[in-house]
Amino acid sequence: MLLVNKNGRFLGEAFVVFTRPMHADYAVQKNRQNMGRRYVEVFKCKKQDYYNAVAAEVESEGFDPNYHDRPAPSRSKKPKDKDQMEYTQILKLRGLPFTVKKSDILNFFKNYRVADEKVHIACRPDGKVTGEAYVTFESTEAAMEAMERDRKMIGTRYVELFPSTPDEARRAESRSKQ
Repeated sequence: MLLVNKNGRFLGEAFVVFTRPMHADYAVQKNRQNMGRRYVEVFKCKKQDYYNAVAAEVESEGFDPNYHDRPAPSRSKKPKDKDQMEYTQILKLRGLPFTVKKSDILNFFKNYRVADEKVHIACRPDGKVTGEAYVTFESTEAAMEAMERDRKMIGTRYVELFPSTPDEARRAESRSKQ
């Protein structure tokens, strides 16, 4: 099993390699179920996707034959962690109300001139909102400035903001269309 992380922060994604195809088929049956209090999506991927994730992990961490002896990466949620992350024009929103609409997100970022088509609300395959969204800003600088909205409220929920990548946003959008 490989837990995917970037800059020491787990992304909530994992790759699991099974010893038998039957075990993978059984795991896929757990798609859209809860693991504890968390909703989980399970799907098969190509071996190359797994190999790419392993290569990215090795590149980002550097090879260390004694990696078992290292402490786990910090799971600190301090704001400075977000300052150290690499920014693009895209922010990921987490913790949205399940009733959120594009207009709510546009209003949330009203001072940042976000176009309607630049807001993507992530949905499960059954069409229900996951509580996450991706917003593309006019520039990386605008996305960084918009981080001042981190932990502000939409409705009765505070919304966490995270830097994201075009690849992560595309994956979320494609999962929403399945």
